Amino acid sequence: MSGFRHPEVAALVLAAGQGTRMHSDLAKVLHPMSGRPLLAWVLGTLRTLSVGRVLVVVGHQKERVMSTFADAGVEWVVQENPRGTGHAVMTAGPALAGFGGPLLVVCGDTPLLRAATLDALLSTHAASGAAVTVLSMELENPRGYGRVIRDAGGGIAKIVEERDATAAERAVREVNSGIYAFHYPALAAALPLLSAHNAQGEYYLTDTVTLLQGRGLPTAVVCAPDAQELLGVNTVEQLAEVERIHHARTPSSEAAADA
Repeated sequence: MSGFRHPEVAALVLAAGQGTRMHSDLAKVLHPMSGRPLLAWVLGTLRTLSVGRVLVVVGHQKERVMSTFADAGVEWVVQENPRGTGHAVMTAGPALAGFGGPLLVVCGDTPLLRAATLDALLSTHAASGAAVTVLSMELENPRGYGRVIRDAGGGIAKIVEERDATAAERAVREVNSGIYAFHYPALAAALPLLSAHNAQGEYYLTDTVTLLQGRGLPTAVVCAPDAQELLGVNTVEQLAEVERIHHARTPSSEAAADA
């Protein structure tokens, strides 16, 4: 038994990406790490966390992803013509109709993610009464990540994507992991206000933080003590790196069992 229990939580896994930088026809979340698809590691973490529901947003090669995880006990959400993370959560709206609890949003390409980290995020979220609690991390090289900009009191002012950031904002080393805990009714009210007026023409889930603040709702941020477990996989090099970290952390007997 894991000791974790969050039956009130619905988890939404973002797994629709094509992963063009992987230089492969295979959907990104199906690329293997230590003999298991990336998505399998994330779903295993959510099982350990014992959330009430798991919804998975799929798009590229959706049939292949769904058939690979046909026995995973998850709810599938199909995102046609993906237009960003905000759009992915909008797509899950019908499946979440009437849901009034916490929504945990995670990425399908973070195989090192630990249930204890998500438990800490959810616990802080519940204790703070925040409309959204962002899981952040500090990186020596934050390139490619959205920066977490703090306010004068140490709270979260905004999250800005790198391509939209100023030079000063790009120098910030605290970045968004892409993992959040939301009070879902508050999020559902903010999603229709998202705009795609940005460099990518996408609906950013990160923009909901500013929207919720604009409504006078509290927001919070938790900086993970171990940035490595939040590393996402977008390239073959990053896949090799997370596999290296996994093997360095896993006793040989467990590694053999994983394979």
